[in-house]
Amino acid sequence: MQQLRLNSGADKRLRGGHVWIYSNEVNTKLTPLKQFTPGEQVVVESSSGKALGLAYVNPNSLICGRLVSRSVKIPLDRSLIVHRLNIALSLREACFDKPCYRLVFGDSDGLPGLVIDRFFDIFVVQISTAGMELFKEDIVAALEKVFKPQGILFRNDGKMRQTEGLESYTEVAFGEVPELVPFEENGVSFLAPVHKGQKTGWFYDHRLNRARMQQHVEGKRVLDLFSYIGGWGVQALAAGAEHVTCLDASEFALDIAQENAVLNGGEERFTTIQGDAFDGCKMLLEEEEKFDVVIVDPPAFIQKRKDIRNGEQAYKRINQLAMRLVAKNGVLVSASCSMHLERERLVDMIRSESRALDRQAQIFDQGHQGGDHPVHPAIPETDYLKSYFVRLLPVS
Repeated sequence: MQQLRLNSGADKRLRGGHVWIYSNEVNTKLTPLKQFTPGEQVVVESSSGKALGLAYVNPNSLICGRLVSRSVKIPLDRSLIVHRLNIALSLREACFDKPCYRLVFGDSDGLPGLVIDRFFDIFVVQISTAGMELFKEDIVAALEKVFKPQGILFRNDGKMRQTEGLESYTEVAFGEVPELVPFEENGVSFLAPVHKGQKTGWFYDHRLNRARMQQHVEGKRVLDLFSYIGGWGVQALAAGAEHVTCLDASEFALDIAQENAVLNGGEERFTTIQGDAFDGCKMLLEEEEKFDVVIVDPPAFIQKRKDIRNGEQAYKRINQLAMRLVAKNGVLVSASCSMHLERERLVDMIRSESRALDRQAQIFDQGHQGGDHPVHPAIPETDYLKSYFVRLLPVS
């Protein structure tokens, strides 16, 4: 393997636990980035020449290296992938009673650039880096060895692939993978559109928050904004909600939400509205609708640091609209998957927007991502999900 020499002091983050190497941290006089091919594994060295481990590199990316091993004797290969799949599996089996979860969460599971979601015996794989793309066949072989899967689907169509110089594609790599794949979350049955849905077809990260939500919806009228295929709304139905309304921009997603409602015997208590969430809220306000529980779980309004100002305005607007739809003493569930939105900022929005409506907010519970999305303590980007359960009271 070739060596990748770091600048003086650039090894500090790696020694502290981080696994990313930025292009401006490389001593390009001794080890020019142009000498490496995308995905190539290299020995990472400190400025003094001490080996720090092995990384795969992409000379064309800002994050030009990702550490895969802290031993120069253990490269990323099929054997290491099998080993790390088993370690990842042991955590998920300790956390969940059904084999439906995020099996691999990239850097947090020692497999940078790789995400795998499990739906019983179906595995949906997303590769986002050139280094991991070279191990496509090894990933499939490792999954076959550890799990004996029914089917493996590559959903390699994420935005990050373009920055890594990779093509987008979706393909069945092993066995058979139906368009709609059954799975369970919190005891509720679902179908996920793994071929054509968002990301892998489902978002397991809010599992624990949706379980919390179930405690507060029995006999209630529930509005699920940005509902996708009914992750929150259908679980509210299963928990005994009087009626659930799912609002989403995608007709495709709402059709599957309807199927999921039928799957759980709640179709007579279930309504969908197709359209923009902001416009939909305004329409419901004009119709003088009120809901006992309103769930706001939008897509990431803040994708990058430069989006913070506009993104925060969007979060403020949608939370105020949602609050106006919450009945007296009702509950708002306010969530965000934007890593760049700090928890304190979301809390402050809840405070300011509730006061703008002359209501008193009580945050009585708050949530995080589940155990299948473990946080890497050196990588803040892995700690991204937040949710607040808020009772909205009249002032007195």
